[in-house]
Amino acid sequence: MTVAGSASRCGIDTVEIARVERLLRETPEDDIARIFSRAELDECAGAGRAASLAARFAAKEACLKLFPRETALGTIVAEDFSVERDPYGAPRVVCSAAAQTVLGRNRIKGISVSLSHDRTSATAVALAHPMVADAPWLGRAMYRLLPLRRKVVLENLRRVFGDATPAAEIETLAQAHYAHIGRLLWEFLRFPWLSAERRRSMVRVENLDALIAALGQGKGVLILTGHFGNFEVATAAGLDSFPEARGRFWFVRRPVKPPWLDRLVARRFARAGFGILPKRGGLDAILDKLAAGDLVVFPFDQHASRKDGVLVEFFGHPAGTFRSLSVIALSTGAPVVPAASWREPDGTHVLRFEAALAPIEHADADEAIRLNTRAYNAALEPLIVRHPEQWWWAHRRWKAWPAAASRTPRR
Repeated sequence: MTVAGSASRCGIDTVEIARVERLLRETPEDDIARIFSRAELDECAGAGRAASLAARFAAKEACLKLFPRETALGTIVAEDFSVERDPYGAPRVVCSAAAQTVLGRNRIKGISVSLSHDRTSATAVALAHPMVADAPWLGRAMYRLLPLRRKVVLENLRRVFGDATPAAEIETLAQAHYAHIGRLLWEFLRFPWLSAERRRSMVRVENLDALIAALGQGKGVLILTGHFGNFEVATAAGLDSFPEARGRFWFVRRPVKPPWLDRLVARRFARAGFGILPKRGGLDAILDKLAAGDLVVFPFDQHASRKDGVLVEFFGHPAGTFRSLSVIALSTGAPVVPAASWREPDGTHVLRFEAALAPIEHADADEAIRLNTRAYNAALEPLIVRHPEQWWWAHRRWKAWPAAASRTPRR
C-alpha cells in the first residue's frame, strides 16, 4: 500500500503566445494533433485558443523538467503529458503509459499543475507528489522471520526503483510485498469456502468494453498479463461479469511443484470455468482456441532462456522474454489486450483490461518479433508500478543469459 506525500519536485516553464500562434498558422492539423491531445484541442477551441494551448504546452515542458534524466534519455517527451479539465474545470495532468511508468519508477503518485497567462506569455507550474510505502505488521514480520528470497526481492526492487528511491523506501516496499504474499496465502485457503455471492462482491471489473471490442474482431484474443495481485480471485469472480465467455478462457501455464499443488490449482481453475493449455508443446492447441474465437491468457513476466526468448528491455534492463506471444499475434492477427489485477486497501479485488495494443509491422520477421515483444514488456511496466507491492518480485526476471549467447538489446 502507498500513500501520497507533499510535493517533492517542482517544474516551471514559460511559452510565448506568439510562438504558438505561429505554430497554429504554419503547421498542418495532423502535426498539431501529435503535439496536443484531442481533448486539449477541443477544450481550447474558440477565442483565446493560442493562449490556452500555450499554457498547456508550458505545462508539458514543466512536467518534463520534473524528470530530467528520463527526458534527456528520450524515455518521455512532451506529448506524453496532456492537460485536461477535471469535472470541476480545474486542470489535471493525464499521462501516457510511458509517463505512468516514469512516475511509478520515481515513486510519484501524481502531478498537479497551475496555469496562467497574460497578453504575451503563458506560464505553468508542475508539482510532483511522492508516494510513500506503508508496510503492515505482517509484512514487517515476514520480512524479518520468513525472508523467502529476500535478496532477490531487494535486488529486483533496486533495479526498478533504485535510481530515484531511498534505501529505506526500497525496504518498506519489500516488506509490503511480503504482506501481500501473506494475504495471498490466506485468500488461497479461504476463497473456496466463500459463497458465489460473496465472491462476486469482492471483485470489480474495469474497462470490460476493451476486451469485448477486441473479441468482436473475430480472431480470438490474447490477454497479456503477469503475476499481479490475486489473479485467481479477480478472474474467477470477475468472470461472472462476462458470462458469455465462460468456458472460453484458457490459461497458458507451466506445471508448478509439488505435483499435488499443481493438481489442486488445475481443479480450481476448472471449477471457475477456465481451461489450461501447456506452455510447452501447446502451440497447436492455442491456435485452435484462437480460431474458435476464444481468449488465451499469457502470463508474460517470467524469464525466458535464449532457446525460447528474445533479449529486450524491461524497465530499462535487458531481460530474456518469451517470443511466442509475438509470433502467435503476428501470424494470427489476434489482438493483444493487457490486463492486471490488484487488491484495494478495503480488500476489494480489481480486474482491469486495457485497450488492445497496435501490432508493429516490419519487413524483417525477427525484427517484428523483437519490436512487439519489447512493446509487450512496455505495456506491463505501468501495470507493475501502479501497485508495485503486489507484483511477484521473488522471481529472477533479469537472469543473465550465457555470455556467448548474449547481445545488447536495442531500444
